[in-house]
Amino acid sequence: MFNLVRNWYREKFSDPQAVTLAVILLVGFAVIYFYGSLIMPLLVAVVFAYMLESPVGWMTRQGIPRTLSASLVLVLFAGLMLVATFGLLPALWRQGVALATELPSMVSQWQNLIMTLPEQYPTLIDEHQLASLMANFNNSLLSTGQNLVSQSLSSLVDLVALMVYAILVPLLMFFFLKDKDELMSSFGRFIPDNRDLAKQVWGEMNVQIGNYIRGKVIEILIIGTASYLTFFFMDLRYAALLGALVGLSVLIPYIGATVVTVPVALVGFFQWGISPEFGYLMLAYGIIQAIDGNVLVPLLFSEAVNLHPVAIIVAVLIFGGLWGFWGVFFAIPLATLVKAVVNAWPSHQPVTDTE
Repeated sequence: MFNLVRNWYREKFSDPQAVTLAVILLVGFAVIYFYGSLIMPLLVAVVFAYMLESPVGWMTRQGIPRTLSASLVLVLFAGLMLVATFGLLPALWRQGVALATELPSMVSQWQNLIMTLPEQYPTLIDEHQLASLMANFNNSLLSTGQNLVSQSLSSLVDLVALMVYAILVPLLMFFFLKDKDELMSSFGRFIPDNRDLAKQVWGEMNVQIGNYIRGKVIEILIIGTASYLTFFFMDLRYAALLGALVGLSVLIPYIGATVVTVPVALVGFFQWGISPEFGYLMLAYGIIQAIDGNVLVPLLFSEAVNLHPVAIIVAVLIFGGLWGFWGVFFAIPLATLVKAVVNAWPSHQPVTDTE
């Protein structure tokens, strides 16, 4: 057993490049895991800087100084965020409050429909078991509602942190965009010289993460807008809120689309019941999801779709459990990072013990 472990260590870590890469990965993981909450403004600024690097780089190549390019792009981005905040969020808030008010009656209507199933199929569905299941569901729903209220009250304390973020994040974004090369050079001084393998992996991931963030933003905008227009022209209630939810659901591959189907179907059923309009709604919603999965995702994430769906779901569960929202958001690039490290890791012939 000892010889087996020693031979494996010699095979995988005999190359100093591999040791450097392993140390960088372990240190990076430890810093984010243990100090992620402290450096969260820094991480958020890095994400937005990645997203805005493409237009800044394009303007720089056109001869515009990088400082001016970063300033113009940041001002335009801030303007769009203000328009979205004061133009879109109030409407979403009003529809969210109205939906929360009507949600108990919607759930009750669904339950009344389900409770008629034992009469229609007495040999397949037991009435007492179904009643017990509905009671458990009601208790779970009540507990969830109480937790949401308590979390909403406790989140008021986070308003101060949000105000700090609103100041720090734009400043960090500006300096990341303006002094990108200088910051990268300064950071490189803390990494050992034998880092060619790490540079190879980083070069691949740098491109993929930037493309992933920009692609994910484009996907959210397209799917959210298409869903809103579809719901609006079908005269579905809460069209803006449901469209925003469908757009944001693409953040969580596979799971998000499944979860957001529930409110769409619930609102449609409550509004129209079992009718042709309800069928048209679910058909249109299914077409949007099919276009997203079969057209947009391959176009925007040509590298990411090489991952098996099981690998993506496992990555969402693991990284989401470790880092919450950002772990879910970066589940695909993190899974791609693991794949890139495995593929780039030097492999030698096993060393056999001749003693």
